[in-house]
Amino acid sequence: MSFPNPLHRPYPADVYRGDGGEVSAWLRPDGTEPEITHRSGGNCEYLATGDHTGGHYGLYRWTFGDEESGPEPHFHRSITESFYVLEGSVRLYDGARWVVAHGGDHLHVPEGGLHGFRGRDRARMLLLFTPGAPREDYFETLDAVGRGAPMSPDERVAFMLQHDTYWV
Repeated sequence: MSFPNPLHRPYPADVYRGDGGEVSAWLRPDGTEPEITHRSGGNCEYLATGDHTGGHYGLYRWTFGDEESGPEPHFHRSITESFYVLEGSVRLYDGARWVVAHGGDHLHVPEGGLHGFRGRDRARMLLLFTPGAPREDYFETLDAVGRGAPMSPDERVAFMLQHDTYWV
């Protein structure tokens, strides 16, 4: 017997239409080398890119170095961003103020929501983007710039617009 609940949204339409399921899962083992290791000693691991998930989401594990780093307040027009602190303390900007988040804390930022993050001392968090935009180029290019690769002010503006990042 079914009891419809008007407070619950229905599931999305079926995507898989087969009868018996299929072997399509993939595993990224813990301990896989990070894709980016920053000069600061921190790193970024690509747990599931938009390419891996068919554009549904991108999931990254961010480990801060010893010194504080992270972006100042900004927003995105086409993607949401969520933060889940795994360990340590991370300062998150929620659009109104900077708050200190600890392991187990979560912040969700819808499209257009002001946000930023700052961390240090090997704090770790998950970053989730929906849909799965190609953030890898963004992370890799900023890492290269941090290592001394040149980028003119005009190139920086074009790069940020290409990657849906608007600074305030």
